[in-house]
Amino acid sequence: SFSPLASGLKISLPSLAVSQAHSAAGVPRRSRRRKSMAIAYEAGQGDGAEQGDGAEQGTSEPQRPRWEPRDWQQQLERIREMRRNRDAPVDTMGVDKCYDSSAPPQVMRYQVLLALMLSSQTKDQVTSAAMLRLRQHGLTVDRILQMDDATLGQIIYPVGFWRNKVKYIKQTTAILKQKYGGDIPQTVEELVQLPGVGPKMAHLAMNIAWDSVSGIAVDTHVHRITNRLKWVKKETKYPEETRVALEEWLPRNLWREINWLLVGFGQQTCLPVNPRCSECLNRDICPAAKRG
Repeated sequence: SFSPLASGLKISLPSLAVSQAHSAAGVPRRSRRRKSMAIAYEAGQGDGAEQGDGAEQGTSEPQRPRWEPRDWQQQLERIREMRRNRDAPVDTMGVDKCYDSSAPPQVMRYQVLLALMLSSQTKDQVTSAAMLRLRQHGLTVDRILQMDDATLGQIIYPVGFWRNKVKYIKQTTAILKQKYGGDIPQTVEELVQLPGVGPKMAHLAMNIAWDSVSGIAVDTHVHRITNRLKWVKKETKYPEETRVALEEWLPRNLWREINWLLVGFGQQTCLPVNPRCSECLNRDICPAAKRG
């Protein structure tokens, strides 16, 4: 979907802040600076955490913005109705269907991450087929490290940018072996530092592999559809920009559902080119609908 954006993100370092608080109690300003580095997508932080800090310091609590898109709840219900049959490619061949559910948990998590890496700029059908071939060769950290690049390339072809993905998979797998004992990281911050892993993949990995909602996973479908529906205050250019805009107002209990819901809707109805507006239940309340 897009390249890793770790370098542009502000990362919170709670463990560092804690250790500083213990070892340098006399330097409160430095400790507060560490707290202010919290990133919006970290679970339990964002606006709420910043307001909490302000309240603790005796300052006035910032006003939480109450903007929300017009008709969004009705639009959401209609999209749920259109997705009721669960018959889009993502429903049968999405990343959450690509791993071996009988494998040990650590292996399953590794397979989820690899499926996400393969899925970038690639249709679900192609990703699913590549994952099946990989699993037939034994899809574990050690097997991938033992495999030469040419063989790995032959197995994952024709996923998008397969040559780059061979390199990223090898580099990331080596890091997982060396730094994480063959498992995958449990935080978005660490996941996006892995070669070939971007924010969308990281949030989906947290959701699927760790059953943790860390943020909204925004791919090209979610990005396109939320802009068409004007679920963002102003038009966004990049998926990561869209994620931040959505998380400002969309209730957190919907974050897990929204990716699956909109990806399938984008695959079947709200297409990138020539969307099927005449078949869409939202055609009367969609700002971008072609009503001719």
